[in-house]
Amino acid sequence: MFKHLKAVSGDPLLALIMAHKQDSNPKKIDLGVGVYKDDNGHTPILKSVKKAEAILLEQEDSKSYLGIYGATEFEGIIKDLILGEGNPLINSGRIRSTQTPGGTGALKVSADFISANLKDARLWVSDPTWGNHQSIFDSAGVEVKYYPYYDPATNGLRFDDMMAILEAEAQAGDVLLLHACCHNPTGIDLQFDHWKIITDFVNKRGLLPLVDAAYQGFGDGLDEDLAGLRHMAANVQDMLIANSFSKNFGIYRERCGGLSVIAASAPEANAAFSIIGQAIRANYSMPPAHGAAVVYTIMSDPALKAEWELEVTAMRDRINDLRAKLVAKLAASGVSKDFSFIQDQRGMFSYSGLTLEQVRKLRSEYAIYIADTGRMSIAGVSDNNIDYLCESIKKVVG
Repeated sequence: MFKHLKAVSGDPLLALIMAHKQDSNPKKIDLGVGVYKDDNGHTPILKSVKKAEAILLEQEDSKSYLGIYGATEFEGIIKDLILGEGNPLINSGRIRSTQTPGGTGALKVSADFISANLKDARLWVSDPTWGNHQSIFDSAGVEVKYYPYYDPATNGLRFDDMMAILEAEAQAGDVLLLHACCHNPTGIDLQFDHWKIITDFVNKRGLLPLVDAAYQGFGDGLDEDLAGLRHMAANVQDMLIANSFSKNFGIYRERCGGLSVIAASAPEANAAFSIIGQAIRANYSMPPAHGAAVVYTIMSDPALKAEWELEVTAMRDRINDLRAKLVAKLAASGVSKDFSFIQDQRGMFSYSGLTLEQVRKLRSEYAIYIADTGRMSIAGVSDNNIDYLCESIKKVVG
């Protein structure tokens, strides 16, 4: 039955991580993995999470099913985090939110919802974007188109080119996917003025915005990072928002995310939400409970919430400090390339501007593992390896 099948190539980033694990060089550095790491290269469990789990251990009294949308009380947590507590949209009834298995689960349900209900809709994504965006929407039969985003000549944003392509080619009914903050893989974010321009264009052209909010809190702050998203939500009729709690709560393996739908009216939002429920039932039936219970416990306890906010701030500050140190040490090394743009980027990732040849030389000669695109995870840099990293880049770049 399966004799005709041929193995497919694996995810290149996962292959990179595996190659790093198998490397015996004691100086090896993994700059491919997309998780937060401390200075010892460890992905810690947040103290607020451990305390919440202790509470759950004592209070949890059942492992019964929760239902398609997960815990009903979790809907309010998603709305508050994404839109901000007290946002008028929350009480309007125009937004409904469901728990999902991570941000990936939210995107998969979005893809199925779009495929089944928005016939002929095409998805516009940035070039480049998170590698799994294409796979998720391909699997749902949604055509994926790319708009310009990253400029390798300036290591900056091609906003004018982005809008020119969308003006020329985006059609009414198409879906426009935007990264809320901490763009993966480039680290180059849209500015607030860009969000205002895009919001006006979405309304004029009749597009459905789908915002991927995977890294809230890792750019400039929990509220600051979603300022553009919130402006858009307040000024469009319809919108989808996929968010992840994996990064800002450090609960990667618990698979906890959310999908929110905003519609022109409460009845329309409820209708869309019911159809989203059908897509959930056909995909995974219901989401896992533990991660959402942890998040809910933290967000419902003022002391735990305050502690969690401090922990998010500490993770963000460490990454931003590492960016500054990396830029300073590279400049001090006398490297011929100007890497100052790295300090202007946000989040875990950076498009380093390194060529494929340079990346492969770093890997083969210095055991430094960076994606072929030049994307590096800043979270993989530490005070223990930054000098070796900068010395190696200097040797390769000149």
